[in-house]
Order: sequence, then structure tokens, then C-alpha cells
Amino acid sequence: MDPYIERSPDGAVAIGTLDSLLNLARKNSEWYLLFATACCGIELMQTGGPRTDADRFGFVFRPTPRQADTIILAGTITYKMASRVRLLYEQMAEPRYVISMGSCANTGGPFYDSYPVVKGGDLILPVDVYVAGCPPRPEALIEALMLVQDKMAREPWLRKARGRWPDPKDPWPQPSAVLGSCAAAAKGPTPKG
Repeated sequence: MDPYIERSPDGAVAIGTLDSLLNLARKNSEWYLLFATACCGIELMQTGGPRTDADRFGFVFRPTPRQADTIILAGTITYKMASRVRLLYEQMAEPRYVISMGSCANTGGPFYDSYPVVKGGDLILPVDVYVAGCPPRPEALIEALMLVQDKMAREPWLRKARGRWPDPKDPWPQPSAVLGSCAAAAKGPTPKG
């Protein structure tokens, strides 16, 4: 359920579930890690430039993984670099998202037969969105970031943060089941014999 926002001259009122209100804030402030391993990094930097202007959608680059919630695999990843990419991913706070950008990050690209090249970013990180192209246009990366925004908006974030809640079909346990287990606990262990 999307939050309902009513505007008035005095301000605005938002009505909705707590999950939808939290996700509204999260999806409109997506911070991605400014990190690239090869030539797709130029297109990544252009995405934040004045022509594409990713800031208008709430996409802001961060220089450190501790402040970012999305990592973009931009370019060729070698086996030597894979452990460093994994380390950057592990330093990011939960929930975190991965975008694989370009043919090299998706499948190894034109360097597929080369022995030091990882044959796809999904071998080292769980990829959420793939962006095709060599190199992909900044508009394609904007679309991928918007797909991550859609994923953020659908997540039951509060439910994941607190752990599993009861199913919506049966939100409360049956009184007989609760009373039965309490009565059995009050009796204590049954004697053997």
C-alpha cells in the first residue's frame, strides 16, 4: 500500500503503514558507492553529472561503503580485485543492493576468455539488477537505480528488522492452543512409570 499524502497550506499529512512510510523515505534517498573497476566508471560518473543529474531522483554518490546502500559493479572485475569488491560489499550496512553494469560485470564481456577475469559479478555478489551494454548509457543506469527504488518500496522493511511476525491470515494464536500449552507447562513433567 502506497502512503496517501494530503497537502494543505499548513503542510502535509501522510497516512499509511509504517513500512510504506519508511520505504518512501528509503527509496527517495538511495546512496550508491562511487566505485568502478574499469571503463564503465566513466558512464557511472556521467550519471551524476549535469546532463543526466541523478540527484533529482534522490541518487547521491557516497565515497565510503559505510554510508552507501547500493554498490554498482561498473566494469571488468579480475580475480585479484574480487576480494576487495567483496570486502566493500561486506562493509555496507543492511539492507544493501547490487547493480551489475556493463557486459564485463555481467558476463566477463570481451575478456571472457582471459584467465584473470571473473565471468560475471554474480559469482562474487548477489546481483539485484543487470544493466546491459558496452558501455551502457547513463540513462540505462538511471533506470536500474529506479528498479532498485521499486524493490525498496516493496520490501517489508520493519518486518525484516524485527524478525518474523505472525502470518496475516492468523495474526493471533487460538486461545485454546495458548491455554493448552500453559496448562501443560503448569503441570510440569509427567511422571515415568
